[in-house]
Amino acid sequence: MAVALAQGDSADLHARDTIEAGAGLVDPVVARLLASEGPSRVRDLIALGVPFDRTPDGALAQSLEAAHSRPRVVRVAGDLAGKAIMDALTAAAREHAHIEIVEGRRAEALLQDANGRVRGVRCEDGTEFRAADVVLATGGVGGLYAVTTNPPQATGQGLAMAARAGALIADPEFVQFHPTAIDVGRDPAPLATEALRGEGAHLVNGAGEAFVSDLAARDVVARAIHAERAAGRGAFLDARQAVGARFPEHFPTVFNACLAAGIDPRSELIPVAPAAHYHMGGVVTDIWGRTTLDGLWAVGECASTGAHGANRLASNSLLEAVVFAARIGERLRGDGVAADTPIVTPPPVPLLPDVARTELRALMQNHVGVVRDARGLYATLERVGALCAAHGPCHPLTAARLILAAALQRKESRGAHFRSDYPHVSAPKRSFLTWQDIGTNMDAAAAP
Repeated sequence: MAVALAQGDSADLHARDTIEAGAGLVDPVVARLLASEGPSRVRDLIALGVPFDRTPDGALAQSLEAAHSRPRVVRVAGDLAGKAIMDALTAAAREHAHIEIVEGRRAEALLQDANGRVRGVRCEDGTEFRAADVVLATGGVGGLYAVTTNPPQATGQGLAMAARAGALIADPEFVQFHPTAIDVGRDPAPLATEALRGEGAHLVNGAGEAFVSDLAARDVVARAIHAERAAGRGAFLDARQAVGARFPEHFPTVFNACLAAGIDPRSELIPVAPAAHYHMGGVVTDIWGRTTLDGLWAVGECASTGAHGANRLASNSLLEAVVFAARIGERLRGDGVAADTPIVTPPPVPLLPDVARTELRALMQNHVGVVRDARGLYATLERVGALCAAHGPCHPLTAARLILAAALQRKESRGAHFRSDYPHVSAPKRSFLTWQDIGTNMDAAAAP
């Protein structure tokens, strides 16, 4: 989790790095907000029991990651920060009697009244939950791709539900590919954290040659690795000298993932490949997490706050999640019980069969990945349309259609969106669209 706490660092420097990484599309107000509120949120997490790593003198240990000008990434046991934060927050939620936790159900649609205000959610089993306000915290779209570091179930459900309800969506074409997923055929692909390169590990091809600056922006590194692999030279992370014998203690997740695949990273190269990792686009919110629909809020990866632009700065995702969660909580504190208002029944949402899901993941991987062009995008759009005709408006297909529409309309290369047929950058402009804008006529709307 990136936060400016060290001597010589500042919120201004962190905001500047965030803006530069975002390739012209970051909202500077949001970047400054994240950087300035981050330290307080880290202190909140420490109070909740998150055991961030410390230096011998007791200060928070902070790593250097790609595109940061200062070491500012706080961590837990090297690569367990996300899990540790989730564990601490889950334990805190379970300890408070005023929080009701319902497990084992999946939301499929937002409930709205006749005025369009969101009044709750309907689950796949038909259960309805009414609420004064609904907060989407549903993650990203990585599961739409065959190679991803995300759970395969993360297929843009929140994005699709909000779009179907009429919410404004921004920048869905910007899918960040982490350059160094461990290429051992697992689903999801285990991640070789960027902190390894911050510690001095470096990228080489099969001939042992360096081919990219190790701490360049993620989109640059991902495309370089993609090119090496496409040329048959392969790509590997060499951490033998930089980490070596310290692997088990300093990077236990990476170490165990490698050992499970028969690789000892203390003495062997780690094969790597780009993997769908983070969605910069999502449901548009203001600086308090409010969407364009009354009663609906969004936080984390399903939201588009303007913080990440076309290319998220490493480790800003956890930062954005906790900063905006606190801001939403502040605004919703003390809100009343949901009004007993008539609900307009949303249409049923079908599930996508496994065979079709596998086909969709392959299509997105091959044609809507690190490098794209019109031919592949249109071929995927046509096939996704056929899957919609066969299976109905499933959430994964809805999310894929949003990504495809924006990718076709952005006829330039910017950040994580690289089109080989439009390799140059044009004037910076965010993408905004609604499902109503494209709907069933998306083929015509996206046509050149």
